[in-house]
Amino acid sequence: MPTKIEKDAVTGTETTGHEWDGIKELNTPLPKWWLYVFYATIAWSLVYFVLYPAIPYLSGATEGVLGWSSREQVVKQLAEAEAAQAEYLEAIGGTELAAISDDATLFEFARRGGEAAFNENCAQCHGVGGAGNPGGFPVLADDVWLWGGTLEAIHTTLQHGIRWNDDPETRFSEMPPYGDIFSREEIGQVADYVLSLSGQVPEGADLEAGATLFADNCAACHGEQGGGMNELGAPRLNDAVWLYGGQREEIVSQITRPRHGVMPAWGGRLDEDTVKMLTIYVHSLGGGE
Repeated sequence: MPTKIEKDAVTGTETTGHEWDGIKELNTPLPKWWLYVFYATIAWSLVYFVLYPAIPYLSGATEGVLGWSSREQVVKQLAEAEAAQAEYLEAIGGTELAAISDDATLFEFARRGGEAAFNENCAQCHGVGGAGNPGGFPVLADDVWLWGGTLEAIHTTLQHGIRWNDDPETRFSEMPPYGDIFSREEIGQVADYVLSLSGQVPEGADLEAGATLFADNCAACHGEQGGGMNELGAPRLNDAVWLYGGQREEIVSQITRPRHGVMPAWGGRLDEDTVKMLTIYVHSLGGGE
C-alpha cells in the first residue's frame, strides 16, 4: 500500500508518509548552500582525478596530466634544504673545532645539527639530552668523562669508537677479571676500599687490606686516590658516578668479572661534518672540559 504524502499543517512542509505514534516525518530539504558545496566537491574530485595521481592499479597508479608526485616533491624539498645548508656545512668543514664557537651563527647551526644527529644515532643508548642509561651507557651531560671531555677528546671518541674492532685506532682499555687473581675475601676488601673513596664506609670493612690491594693492582689505572685516568679510559672511583652501579654487590661483580662497553666508530658511518657537529653538541650539553 503506497504511503500517503501530505503537507504538515503547521510548517507547510511535505511529509515523507512515515508516521510513528502520531508523529509525522517531515521531508525537509537540505540547505541549498550545503548542496552547492556537495556538488562542488564532486566536481573537484573529478578534476583531481584528471590532474593528480588518483586511481591505483596492480602495477602503479594513474599519473595525472600534471605529472606531480609526493616523492618528487620530497626530493625537491631536500635539495632545497641542502642548498640552504651548503654554506654552513662548507664553513664547518673548513673551520677548526675550537674556532667554530667564535662564530655564534655557525656554532648554533652546528649545535642544532649535532642534536638532530644525536637524537637519530646516539639517544637510544645515551638517552635524550645525554642523560645516560643504566647498564653501562654513561651520562654525557655532566663533568665526568672516561676518555676526556675536551672537543678534541670527544671528537676522537666519536670518530674511532670504543673497543670497536673495525677501527684500528679505536679507544681501548680492559680491566682484568680479578676473580681469577684475588680470593673472594680480597675482592670484598677491595670493594669496601673503593666504596670508602666516595665516602661510603661499610661496617666492619678492612680498609687497610683493601688499600694495599688497590695500591698494588688498581692505582696504576684508577689513580692513587681513585681519580681515574682519561688516557686509559679508567673511570673515577672517588665520586658518586657509577657506570655499572655503586652498590657493594655491583662493585664486587665488576671487580670479579668486569663488563666492558662498546661504542661504534661513527667516523665510518657519518660524514666528517656530522661528526664535527655531534662533537659540538655533546660538548655543549654541560660537561665539556
